[in-house]
Amino acid sequence: MTSTYSFDIVSDFDRQEMVNAVDQTLRELKNRFDLKNTNTTLELADESLTIHTDSEFTLDAVHDVLRTKVAKRNLSQKIFEFGKIEASSGNRVRQVITLKRGINPELAKAIAKLIRDEFKKVQSSIQGDAVRVSAKSKDDLQAVMNRLRQEDYPVALQFINYR
Repeated sequence: MTSTYSFDIVSDFDRQEMVNAVDQTLRELKNRFDLKNTNTTLELADESLTIHTDSEFTLDAVHDVLRTKVAKRNLSQKIFEFGKIEASSGNRVRQVITLKRGINPELAKAIAKLIRDEFKKVQSSIQGDAVRVSAKSKDDLQAVMNRLRQEDYPVALQFINYR
């Protein structure tokens, strides 16, 4: 009996870990001496994170704290797409950070082409914002995973549903 094994390539992040990272960032901002009286707020929406703060200098400090907390929660830095810094009311600044999810169609085609060109015994198919990879050998699938980890894609890739 010949069985095939497969996995999906997706780009996603754990929403609860992001909520925890934002909460930890806010807690640290309230305790740090240099950021204590800046009235910095972070608003987490479904697909974005908005930062309101006093100046671009404090915005850079908030970025550093946020990146540190996100890294400690095992989330990739590639999920952030920083928007432009806008002037807000009361001499304050605001920045919207888009949280990237999913693999866009062009990147999915590039991943499928790389798999098709380099691995003859492996099949790949694009399914929405994910790529399904299947083969008869688990070793071939492991080789595909290792090869994709070597590439530097603009999104964080995860390998799920490994069967």
